[in-house]
Amino acid sequence: MTMDYKDNVLYFDDINILEFAQSNQTPFYLYSENIIKNNYNSYSESFGSHSHNICYSVKANSNLSILSLLAKLGSGFDIVSGGELTRVLRAGGDPTKIVFSGVGKSEEEIIQALDNNIMCFNVESKDELNTINKIAKQKKTKANISFRVNPAINVNTHPYITTGMRDNKFGIEQSEIISLYKDASSLDGISIVGIDFHIGSQIMEIEPYLESLIKIIAIVDNLDALGIPLKHIDIGGGLGISYEDESIVDKKLFLSEIIQIIGDRKLTLVIEPGRSIVGESGLLVTKIINIKESSAKSFAITDAGMNDLMRPPLYQAYHSIREVFRQPVSKATYDVVGPICETADFLGKDRVLSISQGDFLAIENVGAYGFSLASNYNTRPKIDEYIVSNNNVNKIRTRDTIDQILENEIKFIQN
Repeated sequence: MTMDYKDNVLYFDDINILEFAQSNQTPFYLYSENIIKNNYNSYSESFGSHSHNICYSVKANSNLSILSLLAKLGSGFDIVSGGELTRVLRAGGDPTKIVFSGVGKSEEEIIQALDNNIMCFNVESKDELNTINKIAKQKKTKANISFRVNPAINVNTHPYITTGMRDNKFGIEQSEIISLYKDASSLDGISIVGIDFHIGSQIMEIEPYLESLIKIIAIVDNLDALGIPLKHIDIGGGLGISYEDESIVDKKLFLSEIIQIIGDRKLTLVIEPGRSIVGESGLLVTKIINIKESSAKSFAITDAGMNDLMRPPLYQAYHSIREVFRQPVSKATYDVVGPICETADFLGKDRVLSISQGDFLAIENVGAYGFSLASNYNTRPKIDEYIVSNNNVNKIRTRDTIDQILENEIKFIQN
């Protein structure tokens, strides 16, 4: 059991959260190395003997220590910026296991990726293809590419995190994809290695993947007949986790059905999981500054706000909230809100809790898109991050200072 109560005190990976919160500044993020390892290994083992490459989606949580942990486990990485590439390299990641996704790669980023000999660019448009080709020719090299296909598949998730529907900005329409592969096959700076699709995030069912893959396999076979054989198929990421007791996709079943559709084709299977590796590994621990009662609502006002955890206001996302110490007082219903000067600043609404001013709360399942979406809004420092490793808590990021927040601003004051 990763999280449970002992004598009404919350423990996470056998760490007394009350004791830790009392001796360290709140709010802070706390991650479990064991959960991250177990989730990664669960993917790895589920491939069986099929050739594969797990490319962790760096945008989910890009802390250097977490990237280093995954690199040591053998993970590749899915990046969407030159900054993420630098992070992966500094964390010890293997550049030959990096796929570069995203619709807006700059020339500087393409040069950086080519200089580091990454595995593959996931190309999103004809313009991007031509830019990569031009730069590769200038550098007298070849860029490995795959095209990202938009399979026009509807998925049951928040509209902001769908990526494979017809009106999304991502991917290339199926009607154009064969023509683009033909164009790419004639370019001197391009080496075609694969095909890619990604249909969204927080997906809780297998069927949209299988429906998409059947479409992609038809393209693969068509290309093979045209003399354009591929080495890999990248099915993206997006598997969801349980935020509110939802049923999740079984990784072994998911991958076995994917591998069954691929059949005897000699295709390495690439997958880009993020949330399903790190999501459930994280807690956000926060202190209750005030309890505020009104005729309509009761509010628990915390020192963590939407700048620390954006998912609830951005996606109306649900995160379980637990008392760090269960008080022997009667429970009441609260909106758990932060100190930010926005009505949208909430961590959870209508939560039944037994709490008082000065108590601590733990927000669950924040390992993905928690700190990575954080900001300095209201000139608030980004907070400390810690990880539980071998029954010890290690700091893996230090809280910002106000001077750090201000240091890049040009001072221009007219008298």
